[in-house]
Amino acid sequence: MESLRTNKPKVLVIGSFMMDLVVRTPRVPETGETIIGTSFHRFPCGKGANQAVAAARLGAQVKMAGKAGADVFGDH
Repeated sequence: MESLRTNKPKVLVIGSFMMDLVVRTPRVPETGETIIGTSFHRFPCGKGANQAVAAARLGAQVKMAGKAGADVFGDH
């Protein structure tokens, strides 16, 4: 059981939550050209969220405050 006392720094990040929508294509399209993507992925991100993850990876106790949208990405 982890001790209630810790020497880890405490960090509060106030920032943005976003959702990156990433499509892979076999090449960069030419100007005005449409090409078919080969895969599609969603990645939670945002400047504040990325900073919170980085601080946690460095060993801090992190809390994050932000506003999620009232849509499918906010639900995720």
